[in-house]
Amino acid sequence: MGRGKIEIKKIEKSSSRQVTFSKRRTGLLKKAKELAILCDAEVGLIIFSSTSKLHHFASSSMKSVIERYNKYEEEYHHQLLDPASELKFWKKEAASLRQQLNDLQEYQRQLMGKELSGLSFKDLQGLENQLEMSLKRVRMRKDQILTNQIDELNRKGHHIHQENLEVHKKLDLICHENIELQKKACKAIF
Repeated sequence: MGRGKIEIKKIEKSSSRQVTFSKRRTGLLKKAKELAILCDAEVGLIIFSSTSKLHHFASSSMKSVIERYNKYEEEYHHQLLDPASELKFWKKEAASLRQQLNDLQEYQRQLMGKELSGLSFKDLQGLENQLEMSLKRVRMRKDQILTNQIDELNRKGHHIHQENLEVHKKLDLICHENIELQKKACKAIF
């Protein structure tokens, strides 16, 4: 059973309003902290109660959060007012993303052993170390998969062995019963 919906309006009773404020403020501060930790977000929360009491949370420092907000607001309003600067911003962003893509493609080619001629000895050594670490991780993962498969096959083999023993016991019992029946049949004939 869930909570019933409440009407969002000012709570008239002062004591109830204060209790609700306290509970919701605590929950809001907790959520702000969780958001900052879980999502690595820079969070700043400022609350003034009806009695002008200050409550706040900042994931870094409140000053840096406010400075970042003010800087963002200035840039955002400037872009809204000037379409040319917005176009310039997006061109710059696209160029930056293109450069990142080129860098990643070049790094991938180097990992594949291509386009190594422009690298220094130190760069080649770093690339070699990176490849060795990657190879170790691949081997460890492969060994883990093989170990898991061997364990599973051992379990299946043990299970089949147990079933085989049960079948042999049943077969021995049937053979013993068959011998007894043959003895009885022979006695009945003679």
